[in-house]
Amino acid sequence: MKATQRDYAQAARRAGVNCRLFFFCGQDEAGASAAVAKLVEQLPEAGERVDLSGSELKSDPSRLVDEARSTSLFGDVRHILARVSGEEAHDALKSWCELVDRGEVDEGWPIFIVATSATDKSRSAKLLIKRDDALVAIFYPPDLKSVTADVRAMADAAGMRLDGSLAETIARAAGMDVRLAQSEVDKLALYLDASPRAPKTADQAAWDAIGASTEEDGFMPLVNAALGGELGKLPRELARMREVSLNPVGVALALERRAAQLATLSPKLRRGDDMKQFLRSNGVFFKEHREVGDQLMRWSGGKLERLVPRLTDLHRSLLANSQTAELLLARELTQIARYAAARR
Repeated sequence: MKATQRDYAQAARRAGVNCRLFFFCGQDEAGASAAVAKLVEQLPEAGERVDLSGSELKSDPSRLVDEARSTSLFGDVRHILARVSGEEAHDALKSWCELVDRGEVDEGWPIFIVATSATDKSRSAKLLIKRDDALVAIFYPPDLKSVTADVRAMADAAGMRLDGSLAETIARAAGMDVRLAQSEVDKLALYLDASPRAPKTADQAAWDAIGASTEEDGFMPLVNAALGGELGKLPRELARMREVSLNPVGVALALERRAAQLATLSPKLRRGDDMKQFLRSNGVFFKEHREVGDQLMRWSGGKLERLVPRLTDLHRSLLANSQTAELLLARELTQIARYAAARR
């Protein structure tokens, strides 16, 4: 089965318990991850989560089926979550399909795969699209309008009425990342003591009171310094990151988002195009024209193809090493900035 970020939930409901594997791909890793979280919440019993990486599945393709058929020491319920890049899961998925067709994985645990740098036309996706027991969904980078609508829906669910343009402010502050937006909405609801039974109105004053990051003092100045090769500015931004306690994973997600945006724009840009007109016609926010235009000149083709999976690996490293996350992030941002500076 095949779906998009708009109708994956309906497709999953129609498939019911017959669907045992979910392959979510595309450039919007945050949206795909949020979709997985929603589907896991809807499982009759989610149980223990077993995390797998793309490198593990690539080096041992049988691992996916082994985990899907395994039981824990105490016989608890499980679900499998694999985060991969490109075709890292192809051989594992092929093995899963073959064994399922032979009736050897009848009672396997549900499997969720988030595949960055893969599309619905990838070899991995083609193994699954025509199957009734698997769902392939493609997630495109969201625009401001759709993330703002998501923020309003989050607020409604939390018992909050958002005042004026606050939903758009939250969407921008989160770098268009729905997971970070959800975190900000949760903090705002906690501050206001809001709930569906006791709804409250959230205004700009409440948003300011919780110390929420804004577009100006959030992730993007640091992201732009790294991807723009601004070696003179980067040390100040790294110091600011420590001073205001910016979330390293949040910074990494904002980096991934910008890299995905550049990867979408780069193939469309033609020699001789007027950059401002090109960016305007492709929906880039006018305040970001200078930074995005400069970064397009520095990152293109094979450079972007290598950058995207590198950022995915960085994200995983930060999650696995929370105690040293700031140091790991600072080191990687410095390397990226040095490379970008040489691309002038």
